[in-house]
Amino acid sequence: MTKAIVFAYHSVGVRCLKALLAGGVDVALVVTHQDSPTETIWFDSVAATAARYGIPTVTPLDPNAPETLMRIAAVAPEFIFSFYYRQMLKPSLLQLAKRGAYNMHGSLLPKYRGRVPINWAVLHGETETGATLHRMVAKPDAGDIVAQQAVPILPDDTAGEVFAKVAVAAEMALVGALPALLAGTAEHRPQDLAQGSYFGGRKPEDGQIDWAQSSIAIHNLIRAVAPPYPGAFFDIEGHRVVVGTSLRRPALRPRGASPKLYIEDDRVLADCSDGCVLQLFDAVVDGKPVLDTQFGARLRHHSLLLT
Repeated sequence: MTKAIVFAYHSVGVRCLKALLAGGVDVALVVTHQDSPTETIWFDSVAATAARYGIPTVTPLDPNAPETLMRIAAVAPEFIFSFYYRQMLKPSLLQLAKRGAYNMHGSLLPKYRGRVPINWAVLHGETETGATLHRMVAKPDAGDIVAQQAVPILPDDTAGEVFAKVAVAAEMALVGALPALLAGTAEHRPQDLAQGSYFGGRKPEDGQIDWAQSSIAIHNLIRAVAPPYPGAFFDIEGHRVVVGTSLRRPALRPRGASPKLYIEDDRVLADCSDGCVLQLFDAVVDGKPVLDTQFGARLRHHSLLLT
């Protein structure tokens, strides 16, 4: 059997680990992360999955530390795989894989290299994204492509919904490429890095809504950071309101000189700068969920209306 070491985390890590096992790969060691007490854990556990299959697991703070490298060298893996592992693997580690090291990235490379690619794709209004299996090199997300699987992004899809699609796409890409990869016949296609760019991480405060933007820009932001991510928000009279949206066209009434949040037939609506209207729902006010049927009344009660 082909021996591999797997660096993995999150639901993509679970799906791809299972795909390797189903493909007959001997996973000698899983390297994963300890869950952070400050993070909402809404995804599947690689550590629990590895334990279920009796695979040894380690959670080093630095995967490139000498003691970790020594343990990996002792295994003498033919392959190293990285599936949503959150730290960079340096060349000194990658070279320990005799037949190569491969990563699964959550975009159609070379687009959206770097951090949180699904969130960025939704924020930019992309209509598709996907998963890419590629060889790992010193430069992140820059190695030769072995397999890709695209998925659609629908107009009202949130990043969480797209993530679920990408997790399946990652499994499909790996299952499709694995036989040729193990046989040494997999095609490796160089990336044209000029066709994409790198993106960094996002912080909760990046989710603040600017009502002066177009309806599309606001809608895309809200979708990109909707739960299980921290959510898009606006503040009125000392209250923080996190919302979801759907886009309505055409505007139900002419927009005034400035953005306006108002209530019509118990629906909370927002006129935007491009003359279109957003309907707001799934509200959380000051950290507490509010039923859609009560959202309008809650806004009226607190006078939380933009004028």
